[in-house]
Amino acid sequence: MFLTILVFILILSVLVLIHEAGHFFMAKKFGIKVEEFGFGLPPRIFGKKIGETIYSLNWLPIGGFVKLYGEDDAGAGRVKNSKLKIKSGNIGRAFFARPAWQRAMVIGAGVAMNFLLAVVIISYLFGVVGVGIPGNKVIVAGVAKDAPAYKAGFMVGDVIENINGVKIIDPGQLIEITKNHLGKNITVKIIRDSKEKILNIEPRKTYPTNEGPMGIAITQNVEIKKYPWYEAPIVGTKEALKNSWLIIEGLGTVVYGLFVQGALPKDVAGPIGIAQLTGQVVTMGTLATLSFVSLLSLNLAILNILPIPALDGGRLFFIIIEAVTRKKVNQRFEAWAHTVGMVILLTLIAVITVHDLIRVITGQPILPKP
Repeated sequence: MFLTILVFILILSVLVLIHEAGHFFMAKKFGIKVEEFGFGLPPRIFGKKIGETIYSLNWLPIGGFVKLYGEDDAGAGRVKNSKLKIKSGNIGRAFFARPAWQRAMVIGAGVAMNFLLAVVIISYLFGVVGVGIPGNKVIVAGVAKDAPAYKAGFMVGDVIENINGVKIIDPGQLIEITKNHLGKNITVKIIRDSKEKILNIEPRKTYPTNEGPMGIAITQNVEIKKYPWYEAPIVGTKEALKNSWLIIEGLGTVVYGLFVQGALPKDVAGPIGIAQLTGQVVTMGTLATLSFVSLLSLNLAILNILPIPALDGGRLFFIIIEAVTRKKVNQRFEAWAHTVGMVILLTLIAVITVHDLIRVITGQPILPKP
């Protein structure tokens, strides 16, 4: 349990730090003053000022943060307000004083870094390790006793080469041909121990629901494919985009279930569920853990880009409004919106966490088995 918690915190911290690093480097690129880059969340353990930025280590070991100069101020029109500690000579380096497109890029850089991390991991798995893809061999994985296949002499491990002379390359093709020949004798060529063998079988018209016409379980071989270094990033980007869309669809299901049906979907997991799942994935090895980290990074990117106040997407939304209307959004209204958004997010996290705890207490799996 301790190891699971430690690994979960480590993974989460890395993902959040990479996210914050995006904000940090983009702000530096545009000359925006970065007051502090913190590892973990306050209270602070210690900090060291290098140049104009304080690099700090904080007590709560979850992620990190970047504090930008003038990040929460409305604009130059409010600089005269005595409550603001903005020196007139430094106004140009304040976040609020930069053009909308620069502020948008600073905010969006965190999301971009998380997406880029996922692409790098997936590209590594595809290009260096290799990825399993379906082959063109259909293999017998099981034979039901007294079924037609059992009587015909099928054995586990047989490779089904063809049926009535038709080459078989995937399970769907075999199932379709079998259904078209119910009650009729068919000739099946198999390969067993590198030798060809001909078997005759008559798929039955009536059969147990857990067996099928022939009474065999089939699977498809998996081949490890490695992409060349120049192709792996392209394939990795496509895979990241595909996974991102699946995550978006999943979020849509959560919102629909919560606000329309009044209940959370069974496969939704909060911090407790993700921590437990992390422990399960780690036991599967390094490659499975890397794949899991890429999915978490994509989740973090997508959640942050949503136009919800208090998140990067919410701040980006207000900047877009400003760019379109050419007028800054009222600072009090924006601050109020971010506060409400944070309350809603914390409430949702609390509900999901309680949902996780109930499943743990009742002995249910945190995530349903497939």
